Amino acid sequence: MICFLQNSLRSAQLSVALVGALLGGLGTLAHAEFPERAVTIVVPYPVGGATDTLSRLAGTKMGEVMGASFVVENRSGGSGMIGLNAVAHLPADGHTMVLGSVADIAIFTAASPTAPAVNFVKDFSAVGGIAAAPHILVVPSTLAAQSMEQLIALLKKAPGKHNFASIGVGTLSHLEGNLLMQTTGVDIVHVPYRGGAQALQELSMGNSSLMFLSGPNAILLLSSGKVRILAAAANQRLAMLPTVPTFTESGIKGFNAPNRFGFFVLKGTPLSAIEKLSSALAQALESTDLRSRLENQGMIPQYVNASDYNRETAEDFQFFNDIVKKSKIRLE
Repeated sequence: MICFLQNSLRSAQLSVALVGALLGGLGTLAHAEFPERAVTIVVPYPVGGATDTLSRLAGTKMGEVMGASFVVENRSGGSGMIGLNAVAHLPADGHTMVLGSVADIAIFTAASPTAPAVNFVKDFSAVGGIAAAPHILVVPSTLAAQSMEQLIALLKKAPGKHNFASIGVGTLSHLEGNLLMQTTGVDIVHVPYRGGAQALQELSMGNSSLMFLSGPNAILLLSSGKVRILAAAANQRLAMLPTVPTFTESGIKGFNAPNRFGFFVLKGTPLSAIEKLSSALAQALESTDLRSRLENQGMIPQYVNASDYNRETAEDFQFFNDIVKKSKIRLE
């Protein structure tokens, strides 16, 4: 009888072990099969813009690499914070990524009178960097400055008499104007407008002396013959503007306004999911077609792995926080 019970106990233990091993195997299998459904890319900007295009192009290529579906969902507003808040309340399982414009989020965070509900650096983890989107400095064609050297000389001759346009207080175009003053010693007046259309119109009419804006918008204005492009705020020349020098090439030292874009997921997302997404992003950016299309949007394609991009993001947050505080910029 005792022998029978011992055998039964051994059989039961073996069954439990087998079931445990089976369940463990199934768990491993399920983990390895990420993604289990479509991956959503939340873009915190309107449909049709450069960031929207960037996400759709990258998502399509990543889907091809992974054999999975990627869909884009636009949640615009609040300097990107509406989209971030939406993602912050979803499961941290890797099935939702957000496109992060690090400069916009960092500036908003530093200039806000109250701390945003989402702490981007602490609440999100990088999947990887995609591209940089440097801004271009343009002046009206009526301005007597053919180069950055001539522009700085012109501005220094008349301190406080020239202004720079921006698309609003606390935007990157605003910060870049302040950074130009800090790095060159010029004294220019900030004139914020309600969005890019009005700012560009005033610039082209000669009512502003200079403005920082995206490459594609600069190209559109250039074709009108109403503006002149002087320099790119980049560490290398842009493919779409190969004859335009960088600030460093123009003799402006210390001017650096990184405008990086990348994908992020919530902290707590399984490392295996992040690694799979990051690997797919790296492979996607090897595509000549994708790189060419990003360059045509005024971007510099550059993959940065998750670890390095987390570090760069933290550095950018500190960088923009310092400029905001030094410039005493405050959002109302």
